[in-house]
Amino acid sequence: MQREEIYQKLYNSISTYLSRPEHLDLIRKAFDFAYEKHGGQLRKSGDPYIMHPINVAITLADYRVDPVTIVAGLLHDILEDTDATFAEVKTIFGEEIADIVEGLTKLHLLQYEGTKASEQVKNHQKMVLAMAKDIRVILVKLSDRLNNMRTLSHLDHERQIRISRETLDIFAPIAHRLGMYRLKAELEDIAFKYLYPDEYAEIARQIKDKRGSSEADVSLMQTELEALLNSEKLHFTINGRIKNIYSVYRKMQTKGLEFEEINDLLALRIIVDSISDCYRAIGIVHSKFVPVPGRFKDYVAMPKPNMYQSLHTTVVYRGKIYEIQIRTHEMDEIAEKGVAAHWAYKESHGSTRKNLEDIISSKLRWYSELIKYTEESNTDEEILNIFTDDILNANVYVFTPKGDIIDLSAGATPLDFAFRIHTNLGEKTVGAIVNGKIVPLEYTLKTGDVVEIRTSQNAVGPNDNWLKIAKTSNARSKIKNFLNRQRRDYLIEKGLKEYETELAAKHLKIELTDKLCKDLFEAKGIRSIDDMYYEIGKNILSPIAAINQLTGKETLSEDELIEMINRAPDLKKSGKLRTLHNDINVIVEGLTNPSVKLARCCTPVLGDDIVGFVTKGTGIAVHRRECKNVNSFESERLIDVFWGTNMNRKYETNLKIMVSNRDNILAEIINVATANKAKINLVSAQANRMRDAIIRLRMEIGNLMELDQIIVNLQKIKGVFSIERVIK
Repeated sequence: MQREEIYQKLYNSISTYLSRPEHLDLIRKAFDFAYEKHGGQLRKSGDPYIMHPINVAITLADYRVDPVTIVAGLLHDILEDTDATFAEVKTIFGEEIADIVEGLTKLHLLQYEGTKASEQVKNHQKMVLAMAKDIRVILVKLSDRLNNMRTLSHLDHERQIRISRETLDIFAPIAHRLGMYRLKAELEDIAFKYLYPDEYAEIARQIKDKRGSSEADVSLMQTELEALLNSEKLHFTINGRIKNIYSVYRKMQTKGLEFEEINDLLALRIIVDSISDCYRAIGIVHSKFVPVPGRFKDYVAMPKPNMYQSLHTTVVYRGKIYEIQIRTHEMDEIAEKGVAAHWAYKESHGSTRKNLEDIISSKLRWYSELIKYTEESNTDEEILNIFTDDILNANVYVFTPKGDIIDLSAGATPLDFAFRIHTNLGEKTVGAIVNGKIVPLEYTLKTGDVVEIRTSQNAVGPNDNWLKIAKTSNARSKIKNFLNRQRRDYLIEKGLKEYETELAAKHLKIELTDKLCKDLFEAKGIRSIDDMYYEIGKNILSPIAAINQLTGKETLSEDELIEMINRAPDLKKSGKLRTLHNDINVIVEGLTNPSVKLARCCTPVLGDDIVGFVTKGTGIAVHRRECKNVNSFESERLIDVFWGTNMNRKYETNLKIMVSNRDNILAEIINVATANKAKINLVSAQANRMRDAIIRLRMEIGNLMELDQIIVNLQKIKGVFSIERVIK
């Protein structure tokens, strides 16, 4: 095939929607550049190499992408397979096109190894980050992958398996989330054919056999539908669709079905002019044919996260089961092309990367969240986990009180929902209401649930137990960040005070800079002043050792070590001396035998984050760190204390429970508490005129985990509105 014949093939595709001379000239220039650079190169099939980028560009043109993306499709292999350079492409075609081509080259150089988890992680990371940076990179990559899969037969068996696995694990799910059904289905079927050839052949045969035997039935049903809809003077068209082979296999595997039990293999699709006609048509169909209970789905009012919209119903006619889909012309276009149906390039108003991303972000909530995740997350691996666990595997759809749809992965809880809405909402969560009823934070959300999150400005925030409750990578990541941030801030402050105490004791003054700390302590991972304080606060670096290093004195003398341990007035020690007070199971560092007691204002229990306060004349009082009284204490009288390892001691704590004043609710609360290892020491109840009541419990429990479990089970009692630990 000669150069002009090849170009004509491309021109026939792009000229269906592009006509401006500057656009056609740019694409022609890219074609000529690629033709020259790939000259003499052949594919494994024996075809001229230029046919591959041509076919990629033709696939892209089917989605009516902008001229820049067409050019990127033509040049996508130019940096890897020819002597062309990034600088050369940038000079000739501009920075925008050069950046897309370079992004594609980096992706192509990755090698997917299904047995090597670390390599797979790197590939996913690059894919996700490239997608967030410029969605057009993935559009070209999907088109490139489709055309490579179509010629997979020319490669050796090992590469066929590797590429097919990569396609099924990475590219098909991305196409699905973009709503590009046709491309996704073809990727899946080709990959399935190479990975599971026997299963592929058997299902393909069964589909062919069933299709042949069912055509008469489908034709008869179509005739009935046409007569029925025509009698109601509805403007429509009817066509059929058949499930792709891999989706049939997946349904058989996930639902444990035999092939004969797949009822939606063949479906009739009714295309109408408007949304109101969709509902009119479904009413007409149900007036004539008996619908199968529980099989009606309204994806028009509640679109799928990839924007798919349609009404689905399953009806019985003459003993046969038929699935019928009803949608508008626009919905049908979106069902096939996904969000690409919205970004179709129109020369009248042009297109840019920015407005392309705006369109996608507005249509696909998950894409806007992906961009947000890449900006907020600390590591590439964190972004990958969120994308693969939360985005690709989302299949539970719940509602906010305003009716917005939130998609979550299976097993998600109200905590996952809260953190998906906003980080601050998650951190302030104190309870949840689902479908109008109070539920525990461990509640497993189901599709259709309406979720409302209860918050408090005085909320303590996430704790370690939340990591067990949250199921999505996004929520778990944010909880970990909160806990790490909270712990780091506390330890930096602790380290600062210990450092300043030692400086004052030695009557020294040292001018600290980040550079000085980095130069002296980089071997310990310290790169800033805060890092140094953090290591001191963790007892990894002693304040005296830090000062000696800063002043050029490298070792600790024996006298200094004794002084550091025994200097009592400051109560700030390095952890060399630890005293365990068995009566209350609390460790105090740096003091020989102080009097220690648990504060009654906040009643700490084993597992709480605690701090010691040196009282005047009565020893050390141990408080929960969130106790309101701690904020009023003199900071120099606060010391570090820690829980010991005695798991047998019991601790008293107080709960305040808001309830509806109904019969037997107090008895139910007491029964639940005692059934969960609590010993009730005191109960009081106070009702008001609104038929609400406040129940106060004083009880003994073994640790924070037991208390959390009691609260979770109390929240399940009908009529319990809220539960809080009392902090006086």
